[in-house]
Amino acid sequence: MPGKKIAIIDYDAGNLRSVEKAFAYLGEKPFVTRDRKEILQADHVVLPGVGAFGDAMEKLIRFGLTEVIRESVQAGQPFLGICLGLQLLFERSEESPGVEGLGILRGEVVRIPAAEGLKIPHIGWNSLAVKKGAALFEGIADEAYVYFVHSYYLIARNEAEVAATADYGVRLHASVERGNLFACQFHPEKSGEVGLAILKNFAAYKA
Repeated sequence: MPGKKIAIIDYDAGNLRSVEKAFAYLGEKPFVTRDRKEILQADHVVLPGVGAFGDAMEKLIRFGLTEVIRESVQAGQPFLGICLGLQLLFERSEESPGVEGLGILRGEVVRIPAAEGLKIPHIGWNSLAVKKGAALFEGIADEAYVYFVHSYYLIARNEAEVAATADYGVRLHASVERGNLFACQFHPEKSGEVGLAILKNFAAYKA
């Protein structure tokens, strides 16, 4: 069976190549692009990212990508946000006051509160509590470990859209899904066999 064409949106926000390599390892056909036509003709679309919320939104606007992202989601293309890519799908972030996110999903991103024994940024492996029936986590055991790198975390407005949570001093909304739209705060491309299984589930998803 031929691999899926997976468009990885390029807005100069890091970790593009590691995501591309992970999908290629799985036998898919990933490609990095910011071309509207290429994105909308792909089988699946990925919005990765590391860095600051405000800078990322400025780049998405500068490269004319905000409307393409909305078009892709509305058209029913399977769409995956990773790390900063998850945060950008929501309404706002404490990291960049006054900057509006894409607002495709409702909720906000807030700073992980300081607590004794917890390092911020949160860097490293953490177990997930997975919601039964979540498409992205099919076949993945509850309490599986994945790799995080972040200082801010999501509070989704709609609890029904939360597919997995993690504990790091507070309860983090670690993954969300709504129809064809998926997002992870953690990095599946850096999460070993569990992460590859998550990416494989995404690539296999049919809207």
